[in-house]
Amino acid sequence: MYKITPAFFFALLLVAFSTESCKEKNDKKSSALIIGSGQMPDVARDANNSVHIVYGNGDSIMYTESRDQGKTFSAPGLIAVLPELAAANMRGPQIASVAGGVTVIAGNKWGNIYSYHKDLSGKWMQTAKVNDVDSVAKEEFMDVSADGENMFAVWLDLRNKHNQLYGAASSDGGKTWSKNKLVYSSRDTTVCECCKPSVVTRGNKVYVMFRNWLKGNRDLYLIESANAGATFGEAQKLGNESWALNGCPMDGGGLAINNRGTPETIWFRKNMIYTCQPGKPEVSIGQGRNCTIESADGENIFAWVENGDVVIMNLQHEKKILGKGSMPVLKAINKHEVLCVWENESQIYSDVVRV
Repeated sequence: MYKITPAFFFALLLVAFSTESCKEKNDKKSSALIIGSGQMPDVARDANNSVHIVYGNGDSIMYTESRDQGKTFSAPGLIAVLPELAAANMRGPQIASVAGGVTVIAGNKWGNIYSYHKDLSGKWMQTAKVNDVDSVAKEEFMDVSADGENMFAVWLDLRNKHNQLYGAASSDGGKTWSKNKLVYSSRDTTVCECCKPSVVTRGNKVYVMFRNWLKGNRDLYLIESANAGATFGEAQKLGNESWALNGCPMDGGGLAINNRGTPETIWFRKNMIYTCQPGKPEVSIGQGRNCTIESADGENIFAWVENGDVVIMNLQHEKKILGKGSMPVLKAINKHEVLCVWENESQIYSDVVRV
């Protein structure tokens, strides 16, 4: 009879452990969907819980929809061809759900922002141009938000030779846009010239977050309007510390409103991710950049890029790696799940994550 030595028994255990470990690793297959080829996705959810994604592919503005809360998506379709479309480095088409459809804004390198609306019949049409002075949005950083038919768009504007924060309102779901409004002008000449601003609307309130440039510091600020963007109050610095930087971070952070109507923010400084409410100290939650935030059932969900991976942090502050990529965006699809959409190697990915 063959004698089983302790060394041989240990070797058997090692093989068994290795086999089980490989099985466990192989069982952890990604649940992410590939939406299509493109860059810089943005996402919105409508009152019927349908999810809408817009992104760029060359000069094409592309769109897809999910009617089953992100489990499947329609074949991507063309909204419009916009020559020299901005769709890289945090510049890209932005989408918002409005009463009676969805509206997309998109800019190009010539510095103009165009608006496109899809009604309930599913037909897309180009509506009014958002900027009322030609060729002023050449930085190509913009955002849009809506509540009902009321919309507000913001962008970096060069009409006065230096980057200022401008905006425009729409009361008809993006079919027409108001005279442009100066939202904020830095007393030190310019705001941060290559960081995307964020906007969220709730009723008549409009919240805008942007990276400023004051006394050499590239810090995040929040500014608020109580009359649908007609006028804005004083800009408020976020967090206690500052970042003295002679350069551009290329990252504007993310903004959400919780179910109590309080702004929630996320942003990065010196490769650290921070979150805070206005007037409160910042709290570090990780390392990385390209950060975004969503409020799900009144709780904050975060995503960012860390060492080339898209990671998401749930309500228990547990991190999960979704896959390689960049530029994640989040949208709550119910009380227990969020949809994360991102890009990787010129492909758009999505994943439904339980939180």
